[in-house]
Amino acid sequence: MLQVRSGRATSRTTLAKALGISPSTTGLYVDHLIAEKYLNESGLNQGPMGRPRRILSTQAEAGWFAGLEFNAQRIQAVGVDFSGSLKMTVELPLPAEVMAEQVIKSILTCVARLAEAMQGPLLSVGLGVPGLVDAHAGVGLYYAFIPDWNRVPVADEIGSKLKVPVILQNNLRAIALAERWFGLGHGLNDYVILGPRSGFGVAIVQDGRLIEGSHHAAGEVGRWPWPLMGGAGDGKELHHALSAPATWRRLAGADGLAKLPEDLRAGLAAVSDSAGPEWEAVCADYARVIGLLHIIIDTGVFILHGPLTMLGERFCQSITNTAIELMPALREGGLKIVPSTLGDDAGALGAASLAMEAWSPA
Repeated sequence: MLQVRSGRATSRTTLAKALGISPSTTGLYVDHLIAEKYLNESGLNQGPMGRPRRILSTQAEAGWFAGLEFNAQRIQAVGVDFSGSLKMTVELPLPAEVMAEQVIKSILTCVARLAEAMQGPLLSVGLGVPGLVDAHAGVGLYYAFIPDWNRVPVADEIGSKLKVPVILQNNLRAIALAERWFGLGHGLNDYVILGPRSGFGVAIVQDGRLIEGSHHAAGEVGRWPWPLMGGAGDGKELHHALSAPATWRRLAGADGLAKLPEDLRAGLAAVSDSAGPEWEAVCADYARVIGLLHIIIDTGVFILHGPLTMLGERFCQSITNTAIELMPALREGGLKIVPSTLGDDAGALGAASLAMEAWSPA
C-alpha cells in the first residue's frame, strides 16, 4: 500500500520489483486488495516497450487517517484520505496552564470535528507529541510545559475511546515523516529536520528510517551546554539561544525578557532583512551547531521548520556560508540547508503520515 500510495509503484510489475517478490505473489495480494476496495486497477499505461500495463492506484474513499500535533498552547489536526490527500484541518487553542486530561479531551474533540467532514471509516490516528516519547509503548514520557505530563499512556487513552490504532511519536520526528510524504523529503533517504521552535531539536532520517535513540532522546541537541565552549555550571543550554523566541529577540534588539509579538511569524518576517553584527552573530551560532551536526551525520539536506522559515532562504544561505568559513572541511561536504514549505500543518501532517505508514489491512 505504501509503495502504491507514494507513486513508486504504478503497476503489478513495478510493485513486484519494488518489493523484491515474485509477480505471481504480488498479483495475489493485489487481487485481495482490489476485492477489499483498497486498490483500483484501471486504464492502460503504454511504456516505450512491451505490452501496455494497467495502472494501480489507491481508493481515496476507503477510509481516512487523523493526524494531530500539540504543544501547551494549541492542537493542530488534519484529516487525510486513504490516498494521502489533505482534506480538512482543525485548530483548537488550549487554555493557559493546561493539564494532561484536558489535552486528551481536546484531542478527541478535534477528531470528532474531522469526522464530520471525512468519508469512510476512521482507520488510524497519529499523534505528534512534544517532549520525550516512548513510541513503542505509546507513552508521552515528559514535556516541561504541561505540569502533569509525565508518563501519560496517550495511545491507550485515545485508542480506548476511538477503537482504532493510535500511533505516536515525538512531534519533530513526526514532522520528518511529513516531509517524506508532503514536502521536500519526498524520495530522499537521508535528511535532518531543524526545529527551532519554543526550544531547539533535530529529527534524523537515515537510510529511510527515523532515528529514535536507545533512550528516546536522539536529536535533543537543545540540551547541549551553551555556549559550546561554556564551562560546567554555566547553567544555559543551546535552546536558550537558538529557539525561535530567542532568535527574534536577538534580531529585534530586544532584551531577554521582552514580550514576544502576538504573531511570532510576522515578527520574524519583519526582521528578515536584518543586517549587521547581530544577524551575523545569530547565523554564526546556527552555523556552529549545524556544521558540527553535518560532520557527524553527513546528511543529504537540513530542512528548517518552525517560525524561523519566515527568515527565508537568505537565512539558510547565510548559515551555510558561515559554516563553511568556520569549518573549511564542509566546503566539499555538501552542506545544504533549505526552509520547509509545509507551514503550520507540518506536525499534524507528520502525525497523519505516522498513521498511514503504520496502518495495514486486517
